[in-house]
Amino acid sequence: MTGFLRLEALEKRFGETAVTRGVSLEVGQSEILALLGPSGSGKTTVLRLVAGFERPDAGRITIEGEDVTNLPPERRRFGMVFQHYALFPHLTVGENVAFGLEAQGRPAAEIPGLVAKALLAVDLAGFEGRKVTAISGGQQQRVALARALAPEPRVLLLDEPLSNLDPTLRERTRRELQRLIKRTGITTLFVTHEQEEAFDLGDRVAVLHAGRLEQVGTPQTLYEEPASRFVAAFIGRSSALEGTWEGPVRVHLPGGVTWAAEASEPLVRGEPVDVLVRPEGLAFAEPAAPLALRGEVTARRYAGPTALFLVRLDGAGEVEVLAPSRARSVGQTVGVVPAPAGPAPRVYAREDI
Repeated sequence: MTGFLRLEALEKRFGETAVTRGVSLEVGQSEILALLGPSGSGKTTVLRLVAGFERPDAGRITIEGEDVTNLPPERRRFGMVFQHYALFPHLTVGENVAFGLEAQGRPAAEIPGLVAKALLAVDLAGFEGRKVTAISGGQQQRVALARALAPEPRVLLLDEPLSNLDPTLRERTRRELQRLIKRTGITTLFVTHEQEEAFDLGDRVAVLHAGRLEQVGTPQTLYEEPASRFVAAFIGRSSALEGTWEGPVRVHLPGGVTWAAEASEPLVRGEPVDVLVRPEGLAFAEPAAPLALRGEVTARRYAGPTALFLVRLDGAGEVEVLAPSRARSVGQTVGVVPAPAGPAPRVYAREDI
């Protein structure tokens, strides 16, 4: 993929704290890239560096080959939608959208047409005269998007764009937002801590942890082929067991059984390892069955035809098992084995997440 927007080895410190550590990314033209990570991972700082609100201590940012690292925000031609929208409550919808155009010095005769075009792009045609306080949260989000799109920016930057909406409205607005961005074809970089939002909106997802880029890939790649222990634990649901690497594709577990497993890094035979298993990668069996880890069902989270069962294993921690809702009951003694058709356990050198 040709990098329309390129981030090259970005470093940023605040005092003695390193917030970003050599972050390098490429975003293709018309691509939507999500920056995903927990609080303190550096994702908002990366966005602020791209926007020009912060300057990197090292590294550079280019757009279409142009180095914009030291340009002020207003000269980068990037559009920004903030977490709290930053709309002016005393202005109408049209006046809010026109604000950025006026700040750019666009001729007054052009502005009404550009405002109408931006509102049409976000399905708010005819809303120019409405007060922003008289429209819904989802519509306010679209007004903020229209204001960012009106100056025809090269890149759209979104900072937690849906965090202020209730869950039902958030899901609907997320679908609308993706459709609108794809329709405009604008290259988009957005920050979120919500995996579902990142997977839903992003063509690719960049996972950040402690200021470092852990992995970039499609949602499917991140889930099925996590490049690090952090990504495996952070993306989706997983349970961790302690084991000993037997190699080349086998791990010995405390229950006295050996499971087939995949190593995501070079390991030495006999090395202590962490074994991460997905709920759909496990199945129930009789307690004494071959390969079974014995345990007790301590909880069940009902989800219609399936349920997540929490199993406390004898001397080996807890795991979650995805199974039919009536497969087992709370308090029942069970065996847990690898699911024949599920994802294999993944093994990592032992460390603290």
